[in-house]
Amino acid sequence: MNIPTVDIGVNLLHRSFSEDREQVVARAAQAGVSPIIITGTSLRSSLEAARYAGRFPGQLYATAGVHPHDAKSCNDTTMKDLKKLAALPHVVAIGECGLDYNRDFSPRDVQKKWFEEQIALSCELKMPLFLHEREAHHDLVALLKTYRDRMDKAVVHCFTGNQYELRTYLNMGFYVGITGWICDERRGKHLRELVKFVPLDRLMLETDAPFLTPRDMDVKPANGRNEPAFLPHIVKAVSSCLGKRPEEVAEATTLTAKQFFGI
Repeated sequence: MNIPTVDIGVNLLHRSFSEDREQVVARAAQAGVSPIIITGTSLRSSLEAARYAGRFPGQLYATAGVHPHDAKSCNDTTMKDLKKLAALPHVVAIGECGLDYNRDFSPRDVQKKWFEEQIALSCELKMPLFLHEREAHHDLVALLKTYRDRMDKAVVHCFTGNQYELRTYLNMGFYVGITGWICDERRGKHLRELVKFVPLDRLMLETDAPFLTPRDMDVKPANGRNEPAFLPHIVKAVSSCLGKRPEEVAEATTLTAKQFFGI
């Protein structure tokens, strides 16, 4: 299978790619994975992602946002700087932003403040939101609901939650990103059932590379690193769960991603 497939979430500026970043992009294209959307997780990484994506027009795009772990680093100029980045044609969403109560690297009140600032920015710019949520579903939904009438679109990146959470997101009109977590027989077994509830026009696929290398790959990378060239493996896993051909899932999720991000 070599049908063009969009990887909506790659941490391409991660240090593990520092030695072979361009080869990673080339291997992805060879595997049919193109375009790739680079995830911005802080003001600095969003700037780097935008700069790098600008070197590969039509092949790489980027998001601009501050992950909840980095919320404590925000200041009065952060939103202005994100807004400047968002004006670039290859920056296609605000995020990765949201709430993370699993590690609490930033205080929860600080997470909420800067998440809400980014929701407001996405509404102002009419740009999609690229969401992160971990053990914070109730608070995340409560904040988003206050902006629902003004929001453009939102995707819950790397969804790993339960059926209630999934239905809540879908009822709010959100999209769902599925990663190689679904290939993990220990932690991702429940996702193999839940993915059946996600309409294909609301489903998108991602590697979240270099993290979440699919555990059930026949030949695992020697360095253990995930990369976007492995996205077809996730396509096959999802298609198996849905009882559909991989080509059908690849085509549908790619169309959904292109429409969602306007690429």
